[in-house]
This record gives sequence, structure tokens and C-alpha cells, in this order.
Amino acid sequence: MRRYYVGLKDGGKRETFRSAETPTEGSHGRLYLAVIGPFKTRRGAEFMAEYGGGNPHLQCVDDAERIARRRAAE
Repeated sequence: MRRYYVGLKDGGKRETFRSAETPTEGSHGRLYLAVIGPFKTRRGAEFMAEYGGGNPHLQCVDDAERIARRRAAE
């Protein structure tokens, strides 16, 4: 099953991607400095990628999933 992750690139850029395997330094290290995830939904991953940098309200995957779900319901 392919799951959603957020990859952190040089310069602070964040990118949402899917992977069937758990990202490791060997598999994704050439692309990303760090990886956040796995996320349950694409919406949660995209929310973290967009608003997660330096945001004290988004400390973990569950925070992003919960807030993104709330915003979608508004």
C-alpha cells in the first residue's frame, strides 16, 4: 500500500509524495533531508507540507490530520 509522506528539501521546501516502502536514507536520502509521515490521508500530508514549517500547532502527523479534517468540514 502506498502511503503519503512529506519530504523536506534543502532551503525549507516541503513536498508531498507517496511511497510503498518506508522512506530511508538509502531509498530517499538523495531527494530529501528528512521525511515526515506516514499520513493517513493526502489532505493531511498536503496540509503539513503547506502550513507545518515552524507552526507550533502542527507537531505531529495526527495534528495535521485533525486540523485538515476540521478545515475541510467548514
